[in-house]
Amino acid sequence: MTEKLTGWSEVESARYRAVGHWEGVTFGARLREAGTDHGDRVALVDGDRRWTYADLDTEADRVAHGLRGLGIERGDRVVVQLPNCAEFVLTWFGLQRLGAVPVHAMPGHRRREVGHLVRVSGAVACVVPDRHARFDHRQLMREVRAEQGRDGSLRTVVVVGDPGSEHGFVPFDALRAAPPTPGADDGGADSADVALLLLSGGTTGLPKLIPRTHDDYAYNARACAGICALDERTVYLAVLPVGFNFTFACPGVLGTLMAGGTVVIAPDPSPQTAFALVEREGVTLTSLTPPLVTHWVAEAASGAWDLGSLSVVQVGGARLPEEHARELGPALGATVQQVFGMAEGLINLTRLDDPEDLVCATQGRPVSPDDEILVVDADGRPVPDGAAGELLTRGPYTLRGYYRAEEHNRTAFTPDGYYRTGDVVRRLPSGHLVVVGRIKDQINRGGEKIAAVEVEEQLLTHPAITAAALVGVPDERRGERTVAFVVCDGEAPGARELAAHLRVRGLAGYKSPDEVVQVAGLPLTAVGKVDKATLAQTLLRP
Repeated sequence: MTEKLTGWSEVESARYRAVGHWEGVTFGARLREAGTDHGDRVALVDGDRRWTYADLDTEADRVAHGLRGLGIERGDRVVVQLPNCAEFVLTWFGLQRLGAVPVHAMPGHRRREVGHLVRVSGAVACVVPDRHARFDHRQLMREVRAEQGRDGSLRTVVVVGDPGSEHGFVPFDALRAAPPTPGADDGGADSADVALLLLSGGTTGLPKLIPRTHDDYAYNARACAGICALDERTVYLAVLPVGFNFTFACPGVLGTLMAGGTVVIAPDPSPQTAFALVEREGVTLTSLTPPLVTHWVAEAASGAWDLGSLSVVQVGGARLPEEHARELGPALGATVQQVFGMAEGLINLTRLDDPEDLVCATQGRPVSPDDEILVVDADGRPVPDGAAGELLTRGPYTLRGYYRAEEHNRTAFTPDGYYRTGDVVRRLPSGHLVVVGRIKDQINRGGEKIAAVEVEEQLLTHPAITAAALVGVPDERRGERTVAFVVCDGEAPGARELAAHLRVRGLAGYKSPDEVVQVAGLPLTAVGKVDKATLAQTLLRP
């Protein structure tokens, strides 16, 4: 079943096409064109493995043929939960060649999150590694299938690596066993179709699904690539999880491939691994989150690496402290670019020729001339430049509705289609935004978005805990760390015990509290809500 988005009006859609934002080309067709235009150029590098553009085009046909043999068709949703490896890219383009829809899951997601994604998307298949970071994803798939039951949508599990002895788990290499059979690109897909489903930060618990079309997502990547001056000489290093919107399309993997450059996959984000790849592959561009910055600066100071090819280092996913921004460029000998955006759409970048003060103290300005921005007060009235307010946005690559979430959409968008981001910003006269905070009760721990309410609900399942509040507090390394304030009968469990408990409950590891503080009771505001500001202040008292 194919699904189209109708949130953009006919007038808007016609204008976006007329000015060239939407080009009417699917991702499968784009790869076919790239295979012809850049055939012998190296497109993708993973360790000792290399694919030219022609190779990548052929591999997409092979994978699509194998997936088609498993009964996957145009419009089917497939959860892709792979770590940084070439198979993510091969799977993604194989699905696009079918007109099927990848659902980007994060490697750290566990039973609760993956099961939710399967249910909401109606996914017919999952693609997972055998093991990653000492975690067995095959067992995870057994649990998800068991929860789905016979009436669930999930029919197929594809495993990169050893599928084990489980009946019905298909080895990824088996998809590529048959010779390629090029056919009609994308199974007849249209550029207005949903091309992929990204994940929201999950501010109300489990993540919402964000539908992106071929038209709008290609423009997202292309607009970022233009600002970053990408071309055939670009070598992009994917350090952060490749399934993140930041890594994949800002400009990331997609922007690089659309420009004819080379994508290099880093198996882990350590500076030692990354710097060795910078030296070997002549990397020109990469993307980091703030927690990585201090580690990269310290390693660069050793003088052991030749980083001469590195031209631009993007930092996003959380606000970068100004002092770290000022250190990073000189330490790596590269231009720093701040990135502030969201999988829902709007992307802001500092420009490569911006003055240092704007680069270090702001989070950029919108990438499209047709990004519409409002900064409003609590009553929805615009505030003057320099004043803080909630960021509202709409435009040619910002969603008009979450996937299968009609009730949530009624409050997430204004009647005239502006998306309520929940971010509190100040807009400068230059158009640059300074991120002040968030309205939503969400904690940004090193780029990982944690919905406090979801963790609080699970904390209350511990037998010793009678009340709980999860609070984000400033942390130099992560941006924010999580502190669980708990009311208990007897002694409070420690952070390690709670991590084990939440793991059993099926939560991703990054959602476990960094610190546990036992309190006699939770303070309340005048309207009876937990006063988290007061709780946070208790940590600052001597």
